[in-house]
Amino acid sequence: MTATLTKTHTKTLAGRIEDLLPQTQCTKCGYPACRPYAEAIAAGEASYNQCPPGGEEGVARLAALLGKPAIPLDTSHGVERARPLAVIDENVCIGCTLCMQACPVDAIAGAAKQMHTVIAQLCTGCDLCVPPCPVDCIAMIPVTGDATGWDAWSQQDADAARARHERRTARIERERAEAEARAAARQAARTPQEARDALPAEASSPAQTASADDAQAKKRAIIQAALERARRKKEDMAKLGAGPKNMENVSPAVQAQIDAAEERRRRLGLEQTADADQNDNDSGQPR
Repeated sequence: MTATLTKTHTKTLAGRIEDLLPQTQCTKCGYPACRPYAEAIAAGEASYNQCPPGGEEGVARLAALLGKPAIPLDTSHGVERARPLAVIDENVCIGCTLCMQACPVDAIAGAAKQMHTVIAQLCTGCDLCVPPCPVDCIAMIPVTGDATGWDAWSQQDADAARARHERRTARIERERAEAEARAAARQAARTPQEARDALPAEASSPAQTASADDAQAKKRAIIQAALERARRKKEDMAKLGAGPKNMENVSPAVQAQIDAAEERRRRLGLEQTADADQNDNDSGQPR
């Protein structure tokens, strides 16, 4: 008992604030995760009413901890709502993995060029997987009825989501450090003479170059065909009133992921500019 009390009392203010957040890691508060938001509140840099998933009860919890009055939720960051569940349309998914990269709690399973699926019991309803999807195949479906905020989310859910987010963050940092170490080791091991000696072995013959070009062209054709099928499906959905979702108030982190994906597509020769889309629409010609 004594050890437990000591640990509680020595926890920083930011740590105690973080304990009261729902740990959806949704970034709606304006910060990249729950922990940075907690630190900003502790430092007086952010208000304690910027967490839509926590709702009015979440504001009241933080107000009690901070000794401040309970104030209304700042709806410029979003509204209190029933907890949604991300659902992927398997018929439209092209296996790009961008939703997996965006999920802060590893709630999406899949692999490159394969259909992805959401693990329902792990999804926090953060919405972050929706904007990066290039074919708009993810819908957020309310699953808690009239229950909103903390009524739709338990402390056990929050603790589990927090643990998954921390494991994911640690894994990403470890993989980055390992990749940098491997690159540094390769660079250090290769002397100038070795680099010169390796040039003939690395040089490609015309036949090898042509083969690589053919493989790359085939890859581009396959991806372009998949995107074209998804684009037609998206147009059909738009005619039924099912247009793109959740594209407002995209966080800088998610926008950076979208920009990176578009850049990769440009490098593969898969770009289709907005102007071209608009010209096609204006002329009435199919794409």
